Amino acid sequence: MTSCGNSNGKNVALTEPQDQVTDNVARKSLGAHALTLPQPVFVIGTYDENGKPNAMNVAWGSQCGNQQIELNLSLSGRKTIDNLKLRNSFTVAFATIDTEVAADYVGLVSGQKEPDKMIKSGLHAVKAGSVDAPLFVEFPVTAECKVRLMEETDYGELRVVGDVLNVSAAESVLNENGKIDVEKAGIICFDPAGMAYRKIGEKIGQPFHDGAKLK
Repeated sequence: MTSCGNSNGKNVALTEPQDQVTDNVARKSLGAHALTLPQPVFVIGTYDENGKPNAMNVAWGSQCGNQQIELNLSLSGRKTIDNLKLRNSFTVAFATIDTEVAADYVGLVSGQKEPDKMIKSGLHAVKAGSVDAPLFVEFPVTAECKVRLMEETDYGELRVVGDVLNVSAAESVLNENGKIDVEKAGIICFDPAGMAYRKIGEKIGQPFHDGAKLK
């Protein structure tokens, strides 16, 4: 399972970056900052105390186990955090080319400040089948999660780990074997280096197979 910080939850001290030359190829040091390329665009769905749905674009999230998804949320005024503590459930939708504008909007606007956030987003919610959280029908692929762990970190975030109880997908985005086709779904990713949303490109190899030729 992945986690941030060292075993004591403290940030690790980093040495001053230095430019270097490796095999006659110059490399520019860009400073000490976390960078993974690309990143998923997760839209998190939760219900409040009145059963009102909320959606939030989470910048930092990933798979952290065979059936677990991890989120790292800022503690500053997040309605999603209140809802998670109340319901212990959430959905994770994968943003797509068709939903890029709505997905970006729900990351810009807080449900605590904008009561009509979901109306303005154009997203429509139904109750998820496996957890107490909304499923937004515009997203073709969604994971339904039950909270396993919530802990505050010393760098001002809430780390949430959820067990995935179910993944549902629109039949239109499945391949001939009944598996999710990323290109059919139009799933997008976030490029933090270029500050851009990008579509996922063509297949270029076979995982856990192509490297065998070097054995």
